[in-house]
Amino acid sequence: MAKDLAEKNDPKLESKEQKQELENIKLHLNVLDQRLDNIDSMVTAVAERVMSQPITIEINCPHCGKNVQISVIGNKRLGK
Repeated sequence: MAKDLAEKNDPKLESKEQKQELENIKLHLNVLDQRLDNIDSMVTAVAERVMSQPITIEINCPHCGKNVQISVIGNKRLGK
């Protein structure tokens, strides 16, 4: 039991555990960063495709029942 307490209070063991924990956190942050980069690339690609053509969305208003039409026109000009 005294040995267990000595191991818990040993700064060398704590620093090894802390280093391992920091390495795990760094690994998880790198994986998260890669995933966010991939999501950003996909969203950018979809936005570029969407903005290359006009889009019209029709929605029925849930309160008054009227049709609402939303048109989005991209920044690219359509070819002649």
